[in-house]
Amino acid sequence: MGYLLTTGPVTIAASVPILLLGLPWAILIRRVAAWDDPSFVQLALLLLGGAMLFAVFGPLVAMPVAAVERRRLPIVDTRPVRSGHRPVPAGDVLRWLRTRYTEAATWRELCYTVLLTGAVPVWYGAVLILMVLIGVSVASPFLVHDHAPISLGLGEVSTVGEALPYALFGAALMFAVPYLLALLAGSHAAVARLLLAGPDDTRLRAELIEVSRSRARLVDAFEAERHRIERDLHDGAQQRLVSLTLQLGLARVDLPDDSPARQAVTAAHEQAKMLMAELRELIHGIRPQTLTEVGLPGALRELADQAPIPVTVRVDLSGRPPPGVELVAYFVAAEALTNVFKHSEAVAATLTVSAAAAKSGDVRPAKPGPGPAAAEFGHGPASKPGHGPHAEPSHGPAAALGDVLVVEVLDDGRGGADPARGTGLTGLADRVAVADGRMFLSSPPGGPTLIRVEIPCRPNDRSA
Repeated sequence: MGYLLTTGPVTIAASVPILLLGLPWAILIRRVAAWDDPSFVQLALLLLGGAMLFAVFGPLVAMPVAAVERRRLPIVDTRPVRSGHRPVPAGDVLRWLRTRYTEAATWRELCYTVLLTGAVPVWYGAVLILMVLIGVSVASPFLVHDHAPISLGLGEVSTVGEALPYALFGAALMFAVPYLLALLAGSHAAVARLLLAGPDDTRLRAELIEVSRSRARLVDAFEAERHRIERDLHDGAQQRLVSLTLQLGLARVDLPDDSPARQAVTAAHEQAKMLMAELRELIHGIRPQTLTEVGLPGALRELADQAPIPVTVRVDLSGRPPPGVELVAYFVAAEALTNVFKHSEAVAATLTVSAAAAKSGDVRPAKPGPGPAAAEFGHGPASKPGHGPHAEPSHGPAAALGDVLVVEVLDDGRGGADPARGTGLTGLADRVAVADGRMFLSSPPGGPTLIRVEIPCRPNDRSA
């Protein structure tokens, strides 16, 4: 009843501007019906004028009406309803108009507004007339007096005896009135949801959840396969190669210095040692042994020791992150530093690893201006790096291992890093995305360049 009773004011409020917009069409219908010698040009102008008014001003009337109807809809339909409009930045009027007038949702709302002002009065009026007839039929024995006939729609009665069958029939129909009203409200709400609600994203959300779970399972399977390959290479191929190198070395000792066989064995021995070094680097690239043995801080210090420029390492962790998070953080730092060495022309870099609680608002939007910076971050002044790679202890109380592991790589290079000009940054972002993390880049021309990566430490949902 609340939904039905509030429909009237909304319909009246919407009818006034709709009738004004349809005034040229009303004049056209009147002239055609009266056949007041209308000319073809006049008819065409009235027809096109009405269409232009509806096309230009109709959406401006329909959108607020649709917003009110979406707010009324939960009275009878508790399912969530949202607008089908795309978000538009505030203040950009031209973009707002261009977006709204090209959306299908806007024209569905206009269609609903026309139905609300044209079909709903007829629809509700028919039900109201039926209810009045039922009420008059029930009260007909009390309305008959002095044998004056009264009309009940289906006939006339002038005595109580004649009115009694109508009264009984009306009383029987009274029990159907609540169902009739519920049907009226439900059908109106169904049409409103069909035309005013955006697409139902329940199925899409379920598919995205399943995709994220399957991605987490694939990541786990990939990490397990990496461990297996590393173990097989370390315990199998590398050990056999070491044995082969020793045997070649012993064979070289037993051969005379001036024999051709010694030269061949010596060459084979050198090639075996080179192959063993390459295999060791390959195993280290799959999973650094230092990362497994001493954890992320030690592995990052080893990474800085091998850098061609001074790299300051700051690690502020009170606990050890999960193995998968450690691995992603290590490779992110390694790839980001490699980009610094190759492209930035930097003379020093700073690598910071810390833990933080997951919250919004950590990153401020980028200020408008030239350059490919995608986001800018608040950070304090970096300490001046020393003459060589080293690790500085963090001052103050150590942060407890929080929900997010934060890795920042800052360099004093020339800046201007742009993901569109190469695949390095894109690949780095993809690696972070696999761990359900985020990457931010600030690299204005002239530097400095800051890469910030946030990796969740909580386990992903891997349930099927």
